[in-house]
Amino acid sequence: MSVHPVDEKLPALKMATTGLQHVAAMYAGVVAPPLIVGAAIGLSPADLTFLTGACLFTAGLATFLQTLGIWKIGARLPFVNGVTFAGVAPMTAVVASTDDKSDALPVIFGAVIVAGLLGFLAAPFFSKAIRFFPPVVTGTVITLIGVSLLPVAFGWAQGPDPAARDYGSTTNLGLAAGTLVIVLLLRRFTRGFVKQVAVLLGLVAGTLLAIPFGATDFGPVTDAAVVGFPTPFHFGAPQFQLAAILSLCVVMVVSMTESTADMLALGEIVERPADERTIAAGLRADTLGSAISPLFNGFMCSAFAQNIGLVAMTRIRSRYVVATGGAFLVLMGLCPMAASLIAVVPRPVLGGAGVVLFGSVAASGIQTLVKAGLDKDNNVLIVAVSLAVGIIPITAPEFYHAFPETAKIVLDSGISTGCVAAVALNLVFNHLGRGGDAQDVTHPMEAVPAQPIS
Repeated sequence: MSVHPVDEKLPALKMATTGLQHVAAMYAGVVAPPLIVGAAIGLSPADLTFLTGACLFTAGLATFLQTLGIWKIGARLPFVNGVTFAGVAPMTAVVASTDDKSDALPVIFGAVIVAGLLGFLAAPFFSKAIRFFPPVVTGTVITLIGVSLLPVAFGWAQGPDPAARDYGSTTNLGLAAGTLVIVLLLRRFTRGFVKQVAVLLGLVAGTLLAIPFGATDFGPVTDAAVVGFPTPFHFGAPQFQLAAILSLCVVMVVSMTESTADMLALGEIVERPADERTIAAGLRADTLGSAISPLFNGFMCSAFAQNIGLVAMTRIRSRYVVATGGAFLVLMGLCPMAASLIAVVPRPVLGGAGVVLFGSVAASGIQTLVKAGLDKDNNVLIVAVSLAVGIIPITAPEFYHAFPETAKIVLDSGISTGCVAAVALNLVFNHLGRGGDAQDVTHPMEAVPAQPIS
């Protein structure tokens, strides 16, 4: 009996290099939240390094849960889990509202534990929403995932610090463009294994290219310790405050919504559609990983959409490859020096590779929309309005400035708002009343033919 590509075990070298490629694609996203929150608290460099390593370690554990799975936990898809950026704003708000900054992390950890456990209990009910995600909805959401991630790549391409004088300089943009060109050339003119690890090779080449320009900093490697373990409750026992718990529960709902959309997207890409049971198992992995994470000083975990782009581009669909990436994350958490090797890659180089990765996600969404029946006027309207709603946070970041902070946690996520809009419009246009009898159109701007008067 043939093995599905998702369950295929590749040769050790290929498993290691492609797994490392996944780590390189998501590393910046994992370390950004602890760096931001740690800086807001005013942690010492040693504690900041410890917090970052802890988040890498817990991301690896959560990735194991998601890819390998135990019992009814884990989607068993090539799904990378890590610290969700959606929690950064509420966590920094907790820091700002805490008088004694040494209590900020224990309060955050307590809230994440409660939100994770509640999310775990809610997973099977949340997963029943699968029937509300036909191709017109999933295609829209997948496209939005890619479009929403592209500004991240553009930000990386400009440099690591918006306040720096060289932010957006021709050197930084040139390094990003050079990396992008290298990846494209490798994809176009190589075959087999080299073609599949084009992104990793592009990152290495881009880093070497950056050395003469002084954009590559090897300081993190020389300053890092060889061995370190994220001691449980290093920053103190968790504290439970209602306001923080409610705030992080909202983040958990947003995270579960995005993870559902990501699982549907990945299921389409790997040709193993995510059904209700798969989504429930995947959400259990997300939420359990989040509940466990604070024990080792980590934050809330969620699916990483950027790695879906890597799966789409390389066509390597094995979940064991991603599990290998999870093993690298755990090792990085235990060996700060190893973690620092990825940190050497300049941000503009990551940006150049990110354009390919995130653009591939958007392209996958467009492929799904092709199957969605856009010859139906109703479906055209669903896609048009949902995409418009979803790109508001990208094109007009201050659009929701007058709303309460709690509401902005949801509204500032274009993936979540676009997903909700697509589901709601699909219900209104294709399910309620005689929505299914919509007229066909040959072009989005073409009028529906008039009906003869009887």
